[in-house]
Amino acid sequence: MPILTEQEAKALLTKVLSYSKADECEVNLNGSEGGNIRYARNAVSTSGATTRSTLVVSSAFGKKLGVATINEFDDASLEKVVRRSEDLARLAPENPEYMPFLGPQQYAPPSKEYVDATAAISPKERADAVEASLQIAKDSKQTAAGFLENSTNYAAMMNSHGLFAYNTSTSVAFNVTLRTTDGKGSGYASKGYNDVRQLDVKKATSIAAQKAGGSAEAKAIEPGKYTVILEPAAVSVLLENVLFAMDGRLADEGRSFLSKPGGQTKLGEKLMDEKVTIYSDPHNPLLPTASWNGDGRPQEKMVWIDKGVVKNLYYSRFWANKKGVKAVPGPDAMIMEGGTATLDELIKSTEKGILVTRLWYIRTVDPQTILLTGLTRDGTFYIENGKIQFPVKNFRFNESPVIMLNNIEAMGIPERCVSGESNNHYLLPPLKVRDFTFTSLSDAV
Repeated sequence: MPILTEQEAKALLTKVLSYSKADECEVNLNGSEGGNIRYARNAVSTSGATTRSTLVVSSAFGKKLGVATINEFDDASLEKVVRRSEDLARLAPENPEYMPFLGPQQYAPPSKEYVDATAAISPKERADAVEASLQIAKDSKQTAAGFLENSTNYAAMMNSHGLFAYNTSTSVAFNVTLRTTDGKGSGYASKGYNDVRQLDVKKATSIAAQKAGGSAEAKAIEPGKYTVILEPAAVSVLLENVLFAMDGRLADEGRSFLSKPGGQTKLGEKLMDEKVTIYSDPHNPLLPTASWNGDGRPQEKMVWIDKGVVKNLYYSRFWANKKGVKAVPGPDAMIMEGGTATLDELIKSTEKGILVTRLWYIRTVDPQTILLTGLTRDGTFYIENGKIQFPVKNFRFNESPVIMLNNIEAMGIPERCVSGESNNHYLLPPLKVRDFTFTSLSDAV
């Protein structure tokens, strides 16, 4: 089924709602089409195209809710999925946290998530990009594996209370790993955009090749507390755990770093360095997102941390109603204000420290302090007197991003990056941080 226009989506959802006999009914429709190309061992291994469409019907009788999903769109199938959701609702127990569906909402004009150039990417363009990436690997006498994927997406929702929302978007994502022939050096790059014209596959592959060549013959140095320069990819997997924990219910129930004894929270308190400002903005031109979230609430620009002070939390509609606060939805992306320094300038300003390309295998040790553990990979380097001196063996770290955000010495220019853990896209700066804790060495490349 092709990408539906707003008018086509509205007509289909109106038809589905016409079959409903429930007290309330809500229908979500989404779909995508796109293509991909994968390569490994310096050769293309797969190339394909995907098309996906899904319709989700939620029917409620009182506080009893039933949900059914289908990907067939003939009239008989549409009526069948509505009946199925109603049957499930009748069988379901009452949900004490059920909230009635929203009525009509006022949404800001759509952000620039959809880009014609990305929607028009051809199989040849994907193949040409991968050919250029592979040529860099061969010229460097390295082995490459990577994946390039693009998609055009739409989402729409409508309910029996008159709410309707519609959105389109495009995306292109590229990642590549290069290894030296002896397997001792590894480099990685990952980029994702709405606009394919912002993607430079050759530049990303060249950076990965430099990391791979430079990280071979790594030396072991003692674990301990070091000044580190974290590239945006490394920053992303740490900071997203702060964002994930800014749920108002978690804080109220004593289950997050924002909790205080007696059911109180740290909302309004200064918990981080005043350099730290983190926000979300659906209309940011470098990181546009949808103007509404999955349950139909409008998405607005929201400052989460302002100069180190926790300014806002997000809430489910049920918990917001219980607490008598605004039902702020969780953000679709995260933006952190940065400085004006380049990565090279951050390195030049460092007397002794470690450059971290990437962190992975992130796990939570203590949710109430967001103490995390994980490993460096794909290029870890020792800095002395403002220059990279040699590669070092990978470390395991134990660190809380809250503590890290109190130890910032300098910040670079924010750039769009992709989390290697969640695959979410963020706009984050490289960070120079003191006293980052490495606890042990890792033999992995």
